[in-house]
Amino acid sequence: MSHATHSGRLLNDAAAFFVHFVHGGLSLAGLVILACVGAAYLQNDPVSYADVGVIESRSPAPVIQVAEVAEPEPPRAHRVQTSMTLSAEMQRVRDFVAGRYKLSTRSLEPLLAAAETSGRKLGIDPLLIVAVMAIESSFNPFAESNMGAQGLMQVIPRFHLDKIGHGAHEDALFDPMLNIRVGTQVLVEGLQRFGSLQAALQYYGGALRDPNASYANKVLAMKKRLMAAAGRGTGTAAVTGV
Repeated sequence: MSHATHSGRLLNDAAAFFVHFVHGGLSLAGLVILACVGAAYLQNDPVSYADVGVIESRSPAPVIQVAEVAEPEPPRAHRVQTSMTLSAEMQRVRDFVAGRYKLSTRSLEPLLAAAETSGRKLGIDPLLIVAVMAIESSFNPFAESNMGAQGLMQVIPRFHLDKIGHGAHEDALFDPMLNIRVGTQVLVEGLQRFGSLQAALQYYGGALRDPNASYANKVLAMKKRLMAAAGRGTGTAAVTGV
């Protein structure tokens, strides 16, 4: 009986020793963790749970939606309509002009289409409009003279604000479509004021007092070349231009 009591006392002492050992171990681990955190804090280094032997729970990183940025729209002066269809004769003119001035047919098509549209609308032969473009700017929509004439048909803005629009930007005439429309209106104005194509062209070129009508002759000579390229005869249209 005393032997059993002695054995039970030994078991109780062993259990107590085990409990104290585990408790002491946990306390020591806690001290180690606190020491690591404190040292990292003093060094101003971020501390993660992984640094002290604790597994960090990880959640999926948030997905950030980035809105697509639209490309800026080009300035109006650089925008040119390309959906118009050229007539058969203007297609032949396109090929002639492209070869003569070393230009791409694609760049010429919207300009020639605009000439056809303005010509039909205002009662002017489109080939006359194309001839003026050829003489004035060689089909350069950004041409500018030392007198301030701008664009394909070299219109001087201050003389034709009524046609351009008083609220228009100062570079508005570098828009090929607007330039062709205004230039055609100036031709019509010359015809209405002076009654003949030669006088209208001299008015357009700012050379009404030239007795030799050099500007008009130059434009009309180009128009004849364009008519030949288009496959037209040289009848009254070559003389009147309308």
